[in-house]
Amino acid sequence: MPQPSSSSCSPEQLIPATENHLCGEIIKSAFSPLWWAKNRHVQTIWPRFFQRRLKVHWQKERLILPDSDFVNLAWSGERNNIKESKGLVVIFHGLEGSNKSHYANDMTANLVAQGYVVVLMHFRGCGGEHNTLPRAYHSGETQDAWYLLNWLAELYPNVAKVAMGFSLGANMLLKLLGEKPQQSILRGAIAISPPFKLAECSLSINQGMSRMYQSYLLKSMVNNLVDKMRTVDYSDHLEIDDVKARKIKSFKDFDQHVTAPLHGFVSADDYYEKCSAINFMHSIAAPTLIIHAKDDPFMSESVLPKAHDLSPAVRLELSDKGGHVGFMQGTPWQPRIWTHERVNQYFQEILREKA
Repeated sequence: MPQPSSSSCSPEQLIPATENHLCGEIIKSAFSPLWWAKNRHVQTIWPRFFQRRLKVHWQKERLILPDSDFVNLAWSGERNNIKESKGLVVIFHGLEGSNKSHYANDMTANLVAQGYVVVLMHFRGCGGEHNTLPRAYHSGETQDAWYLLNWLAELYPNVAKVAMGFSLGANMLLKLLGEKPQQSILRGAIAISPPFKLAECSLSINQGMSRMYQSYLLKSMVNNLVDKMRTVDYSDHLEIDDVKARKIKSFKDFDQHVTAPLHGFVSADDYYEKCSAINFMHSIAAPTLIIHAKDDPFMSESVLPKAHDLSPAVRLELSDKGGHVGFMQGTPWQPRIWTHERVNQYFQEILREKA
């Protein structure tokens, strides 16, 4: 069994606060890859391109937001019998993701097989359909997720609810939980491979082989922006056109010229500072598990939180290997994702405790 780190803070570790702050827990993860999957890029890429997708039956639903825009929801499981289910799991995908993303699809298949009902919220403009307003989504956009959670609470007041986020969605979920420590909608949450510190991530992913991930995702981001510019007027929001947009070569450039002005930030650095999960995790009150790998190619170890950055409700399970949303075990011809097992175990634990 992995051994926990000290759960108490020394005086110099205490963060400035109006109340005494107790530390969260950081322990060594139980995850260990086999010999063929120890490379961080194998861990990150193999599940995406080489692993066979699990079968999922989806039902789409459009949720109209208070500003008249919308997000698309994807449901799976026995929704008609949701009261008899183990509970409702709300999933938030990563950058440029959707219900078709390998991690979201296969995690949903796993959860439905366990007896849960799953609803995935596509961020604005994701999932193959542009939203109607210029605004889009980003790592700190919690308003839409909070609206969804309250909508679900009204719709299913007596159904146990938990949430999980991947990558960008994990950062957003941690920020939301830190912003809303008094919330009682979610009984617990899981964050997988969150970026923690956005500024450091923007630097790390622009170096070495990690730039291939940036290039892959940035191409999708720019293409979606340019395509949306054909039907939505951005003249009052952005100072770039489609030609200038296609010259963007890094996440930071995109955040400086698109994300920041589109969502009311002064600059990319202002956005990073105000939306990094590291600044919110000390306030989280709901039981929260974070699963992360030190070798994540999207970022460096400099982003990792210390125990004093976490509230006592937060447990960070840290592995040496695992890549970005990887955590793959098994054989090359029949790999399996370890996080499925860990998620099942954790949700069962917190739902049993709250029963």
